[in-house]
Amino acid sequence: MRLPRIPAGLPVAALAGLVLALLPFTMSGYHEALAVQVAIFFIAILGLNILTGYTGQISIGHGAFMAIGGYTTAVMSHYHHTNLILTLPMAFAIAFVCGVLVGIPALRFSGVYLALATFALAVSVPQLSLKFSKFLGARNGLQTSKSVSHDWLYGVSWSCAAILFVLAWLVLRGRTGRAFRAVRDSEVAAVSTGISLPIYKVLAFGISAAFAGVAGSIFVLATFGYAQPDEFGVILSLEILVGAAVAGLGSLWGVLAGAAFIGLLPFISSSAPLIGSNHGEDVVRGLIVVAVMLLLPNGVAGLLARLARLRRV
Repeated sequence: MRLPRIPAGLPVAALAGLVLALLPFTMSGYHEALAVQVAIFFIAILGLNILTGYTGQISIGHGAFMAIGGYTTAVMSHYHHTNLILTLPMAFAIAFVCGVLVGIPALRFSGVYLALATFALAVSVPQLSLKFSKFLGARNGLQTSKSVSHDWLYGVSWSCAAILFVLAWLVLRGRTGRAFRAVRDSEVAAVSTGISLPIYKVLAFGISAAFAGVAGSIFVLATFGYAQPDEFGVILSLEILVGAAVAGLGSLWGVLAGAAFIGLLPFISSSAPLIGSNHGEDVVRGLIVVAVMLLLPNGVAGLLARLARLRRV
């Protein structure tokens, strides 16, 4: 009897999961907090990769969807004392709906025009807390009714990352994933094969936004339960985009490397500041990003693909 074929990346994913499960027993609270940051970026980059890497729609506005998810958790916990775990699927659902609502008018744009439209989203959405200051806390932020421990946050963040990774893998390996790739490669060819561009483009926006919403929810829990507009600024959206580029667009297997790069970059740059500069840390951070993109123009996934081809030669 022929045994079912095991996907090539499955053993690697299983090993990574085992390592992540054992790490908390060897780490301090500070390093657990860094690992949570990596998990947050993992989820957000995973979502952006579905949108940009698999359907070719450029977004610089995922910080806005993270803000929606983060404020969902803060509002539900602060005003309704909802269990924090239950706020995560709420953030997923609300961000999905918002992504669909954004994706419908975004059908009229493509390329740089879509990027500018989503950039405007990243600028405007976090400022809504100033408009509804009595309800959302303005610049002081809105705090959840409960605080959580490092161990709890680590377990929840990486559990969500694992669940969403499996969900993304299942979506992308099936009919929907094939439709996404067809839209990315050639819209004309996709239409000629019966693929509905509006449906799949909007669906990609919704799924991607939902992932960002969960990332934003955990992000708020990681910042002592505070949802503040300044935490969801444009820089956050750009960091997610850089992380997706480092990971390698159009592949899931480099996402962890991209998330680790963005999540640990502040720690790395702060340990090697430029002497005599008030902004040495920012300069070092920028130089590291440029160096990595020069060395890995197709991201970590591109490097892994090249290594796999060399093994077959």
